[in-house]
Amino acid sequence: MDLSGFRNPEIATKLIARLNAVSTEPVKFMEVCGTHTVSIAKHGLRDIMPETLTLLSGPGCPVCVTSNTDIDTAIEFAKQPGVIVTTFGDMMKVPGSYTSMSEEKAAGSDIRIVYSPLDALQIAKNNPDNKVVFIGVGFETTAPIIAATIERAMAMRLDNFLVYSAHKTVPEALRVLVNDPDVQIGGFILPGHVSTIIGLEPYRFLADEYDVPCVITGFEPVDVLQGIWMLAEQVADGRSEVEIAYTRGVAAEGNPTAIAKIEKVFEPCDAEWRGIGMIPGTGLKIREEYGAHDALRVIPVTPPPPKEIKGCQCGEVLRGVILPFECKLFARGCTPEHPIGPCMVSSEGSCAAYYRYTDHGRS
Repeated sequence: MDLSGFRNPEIATKLIARLNAVSTEPVKFMEVCGTHTVSIAKHGLRDIMPETLTLLSGPGCPVCVTSNTDIDTAIEFAKQPGVIVTTFGDMMKVPGSYTSMSEEKAAGSDIRIVYSPLDALQIAKNNPDNKVVFIGVGFETTAPIIAATIERAMAMRLDNFLVYSAHKTVPEALRVLVNDPDVQIGGFILPGHVSTIIGLEPYRFLADEYDVPCVITGFEPVDVLQGIWMLAEQVADGRSEVEIAYTRGVAAEGNPTAIAKIEKVFEPCDAEWRGIGMIPGTGLKIREEYGAHDALRVIPVTPPPPKEIKGCQCGEVLRGVILPFECKLFARGCTPEHPIGPCMVSSEGSCAAYYRYTDHGRS
């Protein structure tokens, strides 16, 4: 067992020994964070798990769970005269029902990559005769800065700065997964970044109502190993709790300032998740007080009826029903260079991680 890539091989060795000692019954743990997915694949953590323990990748990549309807809507904005669409770069190649933003840009639409919503705000300031639509994609991690940018646009009276909110919130999606008979999750490796914002309490129902152990952990391979070991200990002890292994980054109460910012600008709404469907209350729509910056209110568009990509099994991958290499298209037409589905597009997508860091992508 080669642990030379670990920052502290000695600690990793001890954690693996402890994990093997307590993992006696078959169980499936699911990570719910794209950064965890990459760390697990990059450091070969699946290869050193006890035979009784299976690691599944869940819907932890915000780009991947963005529905075709949301992508189609973003593309419709770009087709309107006088509209500049701004987006994070990893959204460009994600296929919608009929095309992608990358293809639409090549066809002449004004679609620009930005690294922050503040970049989009500056574009709006520099182009007063255009409406600038920022495509707001992400979980609770990105929502506070986007909310703050909407507030700044209002203060600056930049009415041409608009946001299409395709945000999603994590906890209630986990309720759907834990009720999925096709998966049978025995524990959740909870997302570090999201939990930095929302803290511990929003996940409590998983332990209290469903007896599912949960651990919030960090992203170093030793962090992930510690989180998995803590989950395995809960299972062995017959406990179901929500624990924090990532105490240097996550407080039990989360970040109250960030939470308040989200709640001030956004309100919950239903949201469509790729592969899972419509989940009540897991979206964030812009409150009426900030409606002047809501792209859907200012530029009402109707995207064409959505359709799924033929042969793509991203939805089943995101639910943990199949592993990426079990998709019929994986490495057979669908690669990071030529992605067919969103799980291969994003650097945090489970298919891309499997392709880059496991033998399945090299076979």
